[in-house]
Amino acid sequence: MTTTSPFARHWDLDPEVTFLNHGSFGACPRVVLAAQSELRARLEREPVRFFEHDYEPLLDAARAALAELVGSDPDDLAFVPNATAGVNTVLRALDFGPGDELLVTDHEYNASRNVFDHVVGRSGARAVTAPLPFPIADPQQVVDAVLSRVTERTRLLLIDHVTSPTGLVLPLERLVPALRERGVETLVDGAHGPGMLPLDLEGLGAAYYTGNCHKWLCTPKGSALLWVRRDRQAALRPLAISHGANSPRTDRSQFRLDFDWTGTHDPTPFLCLPAALEFLRGLMPGGLPALQAHNRELVLRGRQLLCERLGIPEPAPAAMIGSLAALPLPLDATPITVPGTDPLHAALYDRYRIEVPVMRWPHPPLRLLRISAQAYNSVPQYEALAEAVAELGC
Repeated sequence: MTTTSPFARHWDLDPEVTFLNHGSFGACPRVVLAAQSELRARLEREPVRFFEHDYEPLLDAARAALAELVGSDPDDLAFVPNATAGVNTVLRALDFGPGDELLVTDHEYNASRNVFDHVVGRSGARAVTAPLPFPIADPQQVVDAVLSRVTERTRLLLIDHVTSPTGLVLPLERLVPALRERGVETLVDGAHGPGMLPLDLEGLGAAYYTGNCHKWLCTPKGSALLWVRRDRQAALRPLAISHGANSPRTDRSQFRLDFDWTGTHDPTPFLCLPAALEFLRGLMPGGLPALQAHNRELVLRGRQLLCERLGIPEPAPAAMIGSLAALPLPLDATPITVPGTDPLHAALYDRYRIEVPVMRWPHPPLRLLRISAQAYNSVPQYEALAEAVAELGC
């Protein structure tokens, strides 16, 4: 077992495992789980009163706290279970047809790419893929690659804010305005954005942005945001249409009436946002910006250690790294017998008790080793990973 950070005491992670994969599903701190337990107990003590009297003020408070963090008017935010649901909500609500082109990069998250392909196939539109290099030398390569695929028929770009397999922070601040000048709207799959990166959604100007809160904001699983620019809200409906569709209320926008109640569910992951933000802001002097800087510096240090130990160049500039970093390794000839399970991943866990994702990357054919950094991680953990990978002959 390697030395953890002093902050690790706030999480219930297995002390026998070196956990370097916060990026996949997040990890919820004890104090936030305790807040969720209290909310659940309150709900179950009197479910009718909770949903009919308490729920809406609690939801409004959570939305206000989140809006302040992400640079949004609270009225432009809706809660969804996860970023995949957010991407589904947008793509499946919009109308496309033959002659339309929908643009995506080849680094897009697989689940989001699946719904993209579904909508393209159903509508008769044409899918256009912009290949992004990896390794990559400069963020301008992303801008050039995407804009080179735009035509007069392009309607929408689906793009990650932080790419899941390659861990790149993409230059949305350059892309979004350039696309709007060309009459193209943007749907940002910001699964890793909230909590990892400073956000100003109104300033960014994309039509749609969805991002998870259960990753870098450390809320319980099942908590994500969907931000929709005001001029695009009328055309959007939730995946589950419920009572809000014909509500006579005039004190809330139709957007909020539609999304705030989509049927009975456990709302406590959303409602824990104020507790999660309070916890993260109190972890270290300087609040959440200090934590974000700490995590970024930690993952860059981990990447440096791995690259030096394995003798490989850093595959992306530091300016394109948040709290995730991927390293290309030579492609192993060992066949994968269990889909999605690389033998290196299994060996690292079985022999060294290190939890870190290893993925196959098709262009060019590579293995990607992706590390994460959260407050509970430490430099010795990345040193242990580097030694383990080197011992395994990678």
